Amino acid sequence: MDTFNAIIQVLDSTIRLSVPLLLACLAGLYSERAGIFDIGLEGKMLVGAFAGASAAAVFHSALIGLGTAVLISVAFALVHGFASITHRGNQIVSGVAINFIAAGSTIILGQAWFSQGGRTPALQPGERFEAIIWPGADAIKDVPVIGPIYAELISGHSILVYFAFAMVPFTWWVLFRTRFGLRMRAVGENPAAVDTAGISVAWLRYRALICTGILTGVAGAYLSMVQNGGFVKDMTAGKGYIALAALIFAKWKPVNAMFACLLFGFLDAASIRLQGSPLPLVGKVPAQFMQALPYVLTVILLAGFIGKAIPPRAGGVPYVKER
Repeated sequence: MDTFNAIIQVLDSTIRLSVPLLLACLAGLYSERAGIFDIGLEGKMLVGAFAGASAAAVFHSALIGLGTAVLISVAFALVHGFASITHRGNQIVSGVAINFIAAGSTIILGQAWFSQGGRTPALQPGERFEAIIWPGADAIKDVPVIGPIYAELISGHSILVYFAFAMVPFTWWVLFRTRFGLRMRAVGENPAAVDTAGISVAWLRYRALICTGILTGVAGAYLSMVQNGGFVKDMTAGKGYIALAALIFAKWKPVNAMFACLLFGFLDAASIRLQGSPLPLVGKVPAQFMQALPYVLTVILLAGFIGKAIPPRAGGVPYVKER
């Protein structure tokens, strides 16, 4: 049972750690399916995390914090759209600029507003999203096998965790069963054909970026208002880039994206679990190596195990309307 409980704990950590990756990955899915390469996922998550924690601490409301995180993240997404859609700028440069602005502004504003070295005040109950205990979870938690699975893996997560996994079938439905999804996929493959049909390419791409902003805002709010209980400097720690890697690994498909993020979450959870523990034939491994393990394995997986990943054909290319 000790082994089984250890597995349950690792899987529970896997779910919790994969949520921001999954939300950011789905966010990137919307923008890249519409032909906008968005390397600024990291920056939008970071400003969402800061805005959410700041608003929650000031107004003492988790919902206000979440709403503020989404609004600020959408605003940054629209800035990216203004640069890359309206002015046909380089999408990579725009995304990198957003990441730099987010990294610097969150520290400066955090220090100016709260004088805690760029941090926000620790969030109190009511200012953060608490775990939801499902009916009967406490009653059956001691039942072998079924109890820990229901009480720890299914129950005991915040509403944002369930929202993230519910977004997977919802995104699949939007992409493959709605007119908006069909047009969005078409504009990522052949924007000229969409324009010929009398549909605004720019407006479709802006809507896709609004979806990206909403999801990255929720991802940032999860980091600061669920996982950490406050904002700290650079708390995204490269998760936006790992989400992009997961998106490529999933070949721009929502269900595959979920499994890819769960895989990366499992690698992260396993590395945390194994820190300081001796390994067979190797002995005790330095903590720094275990912390780097998820990133190293990400590169290995992308380099050798996914085959040829073909992005949307119009991705990263500004659309110039023919006259």
